[in-house]
Amino acid sequence: MAQVSGKVAVVTGGASGIGEACAETLAREGAAVLITDIDDTLGKGVVERITKAGGKAHYLRHDVRDEAAWPGVIAEAETRYGRLDFMVANAGIGIMSPIATMTLADWQRQQAINLDGVFLSIKHSIPAMKRVGGGSIVLMSSVAGLRGAPGLAAYSATKGGVRLLAKSVALEHAADNIRCNSMHPGIIATPIWEKIPTGAEGNRRNAPIDPRERAAASVPLPRVGEAQDIANGVLFLCSDASSYITGQELVIDGGMTAGGRPSRALQ
Repeated sequence: MAQVSGKVAVVTGGASGIGEACAETLAREGAAVLITDIDDTLGKGVVERITKAGGKAHYLRHDVRDEAAWPGVIAEAETRYGRLDFMVANAGIGIMSPIATMTLADWQRQQAINLDGVFLSIKHSIPAMKRVGGGSIVLMSSVAGLRGAPGLAAYSATKGGVRLLAKSVALEHAADNIRCNSMHPGIIATPIWEKIPTGAEGNRRNAPIDPRERAAASVPLPRVGEAQDIANGVLFLCSDASSYITGQELVIDGGMTAGGRPSRALQ
């Protein structure tokens, strides 16, 4: 039996990588999924694959920083599918830079997407979840939200903020039967590695970071993580299998945070 049959989810940043895997997994397990992103081509492609496989999905262009657009996102889910049960706040970016040379613009952009966007996703989904008697909010953090890393101070600040935001939301809305947990991926092979800018705003690396090389150097399990590994965890946190879990961190990192030397990779 499908694990989330009849439920409705919003997945931000659902056009590629972890968000794409989350959207496809929730749809495969019976949920109707509203995918939001700013990459229209990839987002519509995810919807096409889901619908071809017999699932329910719709794409909506949305920048998570835009609060004025958030009521329309929630209304789209309720109007199209009748309810909202799950919010997967996945949209995020990474900018690698030493803190002493990071521009304020890069700091603020990362904060706006990774933290402000998550706050808005929570704020605007809660009333809809109350209308159906509860729900599950999953916030995409990182192992970088559990420990520091050189070159990732600003990123870690956002992901650490997401971790404690989840705990506070969980306590505020436990009586509403709304659960909130944070997800902490380790090194996951997704397209984000090719998009990580460094230094001043808009600069890029001369060559992309290879997540498999990073994993080989710092992950105890003998492979890099895949987006599906994280999607499996998100499915668990949305499903009734985790109905008594709230305000917690789910770490999926191949053993990275169990001990040993820290990685310098973006996680």
